[in-house]
Amino acid sequence: MDEVMTVADASSIAGSADESSFLPVNFPLISAFLAFAVGQFLKLFTTRFKEKRWDSKRMLGSGGMPSSHSATVTALAAAIGIQEGTGGSAFALAVVLACIVMYDASGVRLHAGRQAELLNQILCELPPEHPVSSVKPLRDSLGHTPLQVVAGAILGCTVTYMLKFYG
Repeated sequence: MDEVMTVADASSIAGSADESSFLPVNFPLISAFLAFAVGQFLKLFTTRFKEKRWDSKRMLGSGGMPSSHSATVTALAAAIGIQEGTGGSAFALAVVLACIVMYDASGVRLHAGRQAELLNQILCELPPEHPVSSVKPLRDSLGHTPLQVVAGAILGCTVTYMLKFYG
């Protein structure tokens, strides 16, 4: 005998499929975004500790402790490694991306920030009548020290581990 599907049965099957596809759970993506958010939030407290003042702008800016860029790419690589294993091409790609981002943060961007500091100092020493004396100062908080990059990487791994095994 053939079974008959009622409208209620069809809608419950369609509803469950729509709910699961509406917001897919992507562990690596959630880990990366959460690590970035935690890293940016922690900058409030590290700035308070270092500079003895609260600076809410640090939550939106680059530079500082910990490196949220490093936390993000490390969390992504760790989550892919946990979810898909370390033998796949996705994990290899994520590790290479993480290495490039962390090298850039502690190398190129750090030195660009230090050059901006020097240029800002030169601008301050120019006489007021000089044509470039009224130029807006350059942003000098661009890169990270190696310690800030390592702290970000540890944060990324920690966030991923806690999300996977306790979340």
